Amino acid sequence: MTNSNIVTRFAPSPTGFFHLGGIRSALYNYLLARKHGGTFILRCEDTDPARSEKKYEDYFLEVFHWLGIEHDAYYRQSERTTIYREHLEKLIAEGKAYVSKEVPQEEGQREEVIRFKNPNKSVTFEDLVLGTITFDTTELGDFVIARDLDSPIYHFTVVVDDFLMGITHIIRGQEHVSNTPRQILIQEALGAPRPIYAHGSIILNAERKKLSKRDPNVHPVLDYREAGYLPDALLNFMALLGWNPGTEQEIFSHEELIATFSIERMQKPGAIFSTDKLEWVNKEHIKRLPEPELLRLISERLPKSLTELPGYTIERLKVIQPLITERITNFSQVSIMAATGELDYFFTPPIYKAAQLLWKGEGDLASIAPHVDQTISILEQESETEWTAEQLKALLWDYATEKGRGQVLWPIRFALSGRDRSPDPFQLAEILGKNETLIRLRLAKELINHAQ
Repeated sequence: MTNSNIVTRFAPSPTGFFHLGGIRSALYNYLLARKHGGTFILRCEDTDPARSEKKYEDYFLEVFHWLGIEHDAYYRQSERTTIYREHLEKLIAEGKAYVSKEVPQEEGQREEVIRFKNPNKSVTFEDLVLGTITFDTTELGDFVIARDLDSPIYHFTVVVDDFLMGITHIIRGQEHVSNTPRQILIQEALGAPRPIYAHGSIILNAERKKLSKRDPNVHPVLDYREAGYLPDALLNFMALLGWNPGTEQEIFSHEELIATFSIERMQKPGAIFSTDKLEWVNKEHIKRLPEPELLRLISERLPKSLTELPGYTIERLKVIQPLITERITNFSQVSIMAATGELDYFFTPPIYKAAQLLWKGEGDLASIAPHVDQTISILEQESETEWTAEQLKALLWDYATEKGRGQVLWPIRFALSGRDRSPDPFQLAEILGKNETLIRLRLAKELINHAQ
């Protein structure tokens, strides 16, 4: 088998909104195919009409498009019933399957199903992750493969599709190991070649229990898009849940994942889904974004109430972008910062009470008035070309050290931001510029004079 012969697949069921935990198997199959120039097939397993809905199919298609997991071919099982029927009829004609008369155990249950005639033998297969696995299939009995000729079930349709689509490698979670002996028996009955299996580690939650789509920390994938996570970050995070690149590298671009991935580095032990790790990975990807893209993603999260402030400009946003980036792990946090007023002071003078200019609320306004006056006098002499945080600190530091840094620097910082938490006064002054800085300090001076 040459590399270009590699064909992988992923087959989601359109019975609910696709959750993040389901991404990993799709990703591994996609990465293997792309790395070797093979084919990646996406298959919609919609043979259960009672549970399948078009909106869920549309949803997972949008998920894969957003993540950049693009398929080379797409199939719906509901459009392949004639194919399944032909293979069911062939197995029945050959005595490898049969129509079974059933005694309904409850009202509404079928009186006939199609069962596979189990040869009751041991099945051994080589798993690229788990090694040699042997099953005694006797305990499976004659298992059901269809409700009727036009209603095949999962174990049968998946084998027929894998056979006809030339699937060479099946990468999935270890929870599917128990499905493998049934599928191998059907493969042999159909005369289908056996794909290469690789069953990846179980994904665990923080309590080290199998991760469920009902876990409160796992959400439908597009919720992460709305929350401002980057698609490459999600792929990076999910790739590391059960795969080790063999190096110290943890942050991978889409292209780097394709180039680096190998089945041989997939791991057996359970992988813990950590929201803290996801936040860290996303932040690292944010830090690596080109500045225009970063600026666009931040600006998209800003409400009109902020962008319509009198001092708002893209140029000013560009200046404060590093401060915003430093404080976020996803872009929804930009919206929260804006909604709570944490960004307003960059674009409009803050409103506050004179008493808030006091360091730790101690002393009186008369004691800080001279410091504000002196600060204004010092800064008025500085040229706009030298107006940098480093230069402003050099100008004020000795005076602040002599008179008390809290007494001198706190009033400056609060006059510029109006908030208990903000960048240091020198950073603020550089961002605001000489003219706006002096306007705000003079407003503080007036407020102190009126309050005394």
